[in-house]
Amino acid sequence: MSLIVQKYGGSSVADAAGIKRVARRVVDTQNAGNEVVVVVSAMGDTTDELLDLAAEVADQPPARELDMLMTAGERISMALLAMAIHNLDAVAQSFTGSQAGMITDGIHGKARIIDVDPHRVRTALDKGNIAIVAGFQGMSRQTNEITTMGRGGSDTTAVALAAALDADVCEIYTDVDGVYTADPRVVPSAQKIDRISSEEMLEMAASGAKILHLRCVEYARRFGLPIHVRSSFSDLEGTWVLPSPGDKIKISEGVALEQPIISGVAHDRSEGKVTVVGVPDIPGKAAEIFGIIAGAHSNIDMIVQNISTRGSGKTDISFTLPIVEGADALAALRAAQESVGFESLIYDDQIGKLSLIGAGMRSNPGVSFRFFKALSEAGVNIDLISTSEIRISVVTRADLLDTAVRAVHKAFGLDTEDEVTVYGGTGR
Repeated sequence: MSLIVQKYGGSSVADAAGIKRVARRVVDTQNAGNEVVVVVSAMGDTTDELLDLAAEVADQPPARELDMLMTAGERISMALLAMAIHNLDAVAQSFTGSQAGMITDGIHGKARIIDVDPHRVRTALDKGNIAIVAGFQGMSRQTNEITTMGRGGSDTTAVALAAALDADVCEIYTDVDGVYTADPRVVPSAQKIDRISSEEMLEMAASGAKILHLRCVEYARRFGLPIHVRSSFSDLEGTWVLPSPGDKIKISEGVALEQPIISGVAHDRSEGKVTVVGVPDIPGKAAEIFGIIAGAHSNIDMIVQNISTRGSGKTDISFTLPIVEGADALAALRAAQESVGFESLIYDDQIGKLSLIGAGMRSNPGVSFRFFKALSEAGVNIDLISTSEIRISVVTRADLLDTAVRAVHKAFGLDTEDEVTVYGGTGR
């Protein structure tokens, strides 16, 4: 008997027909001799609709009440799925995040998991029942308040539960057949990746690939848990995200063990760029600036420092961060402008990030040349550049991003003649 954790995104449970389809798949998995835990997201666009409602009734909704509102979507999904499973003559028990033992810190809207105590879930499984857990939510032990983990938090819930229960695999169900070499809505000729290392998947998630949430990949890698990304709309095998090559999943005979040079191209429109102009060029100022950003609970991505146009003895520091965190970061910096001594701030939210990812680029010269040549020939100018051993990222104008993605994807021979099927239309 295997223990399988399955996570279904909003597009998979968007309506009654979708919920019934998921219920049948869940029951079939149990009937095949497996213990099954299911994590669900809110139905369809429920989360966006709840956010819109909150904006209509309040200019700045209190963070605590916003979390209380946001958790309603997943509770609806879990209860309806449990009913559909009962209708198929199986027994299911639904649990909120706090009931399932998802313990978080106390930061509303983007809480992080600090412990998982799944004893109620384990008890349900021991009784032969299917356990259904509301994703994206937990509870802080310090405050006893309900918290949410931010967008993509249901992925993290699923992987954290799978690790705590020592599951054999965590299946992430979405509306495409796996992880692709690019977003199929931008590059319809993208290829499905059969197997990818968690290292490469981390870089793709961090670079904007929406198929898996960054924190869930980090969690799975830490606990050596394989993830199977597949579609809830088909029975095709998806993409295996493996902590190490071949770990727990037998590599088929004849499959090349050598890493491909490039795994994929990812892009992200959700970031803004902040430039701190005229910073005194003395030791400690960068630490002071980024300490202020950390205090505002903002996550920084790319950083570039160069000589300021405002004269000698000054430097400009540019960095990117999520657009949703831009206002708080700017407010914190403006409050500290006099003490830090910088001259001004420039904020630009019309940018896009493009990343090329592949473990094979470590040992293959010429990758950077081909990458930048493709961008040049497509007429794409570059604002910022950041690299790691297996990633090259650039920031460009948002309106050129799709052009840049298609140009780079083609330059590295990743296009296929077949068009990807996107069943639900959102990619999650």
